[in-house]
Amino acid sequence: MAYGVKSGVLPAGGNAGPGPARSGKPGLWQEIKKHRYHYLFITPMLVFFLAFTVWPMVASWYYSFFNWDGTGWPTEFIGLANFIEAAEDPGYWNAFKNTFIFALSHVLVQMPLALIVAVILNNAMLAGKNAYRLLLFVPVVSTTAVIGVIFSILLNPLGGAINEFMLGIGLIKEPINYLGSMSTALPTLLVVSIWKTFGTPMIYWLAGLQTIPAELYEAAKIDGAGKVQSFFRITIPMLLPIGLIITLLTFIHSLDPFDLVQTMTEGGPVKTTDVVQTYIYRYAFEPESGSSRYGFASAASILFSLAVLVFVLIQAGVGKALRKSGTKGA
Repeated sequence: MAYGVKSGVLPAGGNAGPGPARSGKPGLWQEIKKHRYHYLFITPMLVFFLAFTVWPMVASWYYSFFNWDGTGWPTEFIGLANFIEAAEDPGYWNAFKNTFIFALSHVLVQMPLALIVAVILNNAMLAGKNAYRLLLFVPVVSTTAVIGVIFSILLNPLGGAINEFMLGIGLIKEPINYLGSMSTALPTLLVVSIWKTFGTPMIYWLAGLQTIPAELYEAAKIDGAGKVQSFFRITIPMLLPIGLIITLLTFIHSLDPFDLVQTMTEGGPVKTTDVVQTYIYRYAFEPESGSSRYGFASAASILFSLAVLVFVLIQAGVGKALRKSGTKGA
């Protein structure tokens, strides 16, 4: 009588047949135990991230619903009153407008200039191009507050180097109060800010330019295309995908000119150069009434964050649509 596996008798050799299928993936706890030292090493970073990034964001939302001066725990709940007050304050919208002027000036002025300079520095025949790149990038890694103090000294109408130089060559007849005049303060800050951060989009553009195959330019040259035609027919279309990313990064980064504005004008004269960050700082740390208003400052910052989020989502949507249309066209 022959016995198969079904009878419960082991086949010859004593080996059992195939058992129930088991998953080869270890469980969650096994994975954590296996990588416990990895988690241990990232714990300090995680603790600091929670303490200095996540908690301030959550706390700002909580504080914004209270009339709180920063002392003790907030107890006077006022609901949306802080948000309504900020939305009805013309000073807030003036600071809001100036902040977006900073961002748009970087996108509309700095980025095209940076692209032109990047194209020049990408020329293989240019001697000393690495030195030029370094000189243009040095301001980026310099401390913004220090640059603000230095330019405040250089632009001083009483003996400042810039005014003295312009007087010496006869370009002006009397010193110009660049930072003290309502007509020149904001443009001066914009120029300094664009100069300070110029190296960042320049490096981005250089990285994009170096991904374009040289064969395309050689083929265009053979077909009789000049440098201007190659720039608009090859360079611009090839840079469009990375250009959208550079635009987004430049826009977001330039929305925070606090350190430069605070060191050079503190939002003056007469709030002409006030930005959202100096507006918030003034209510939280230097209140004109003598009492700090952390709740109101938190509400103002949240309104600005929501506005930035909307702009970023719109920009991301436009970029996605452009990429899709470019793919279909190809």
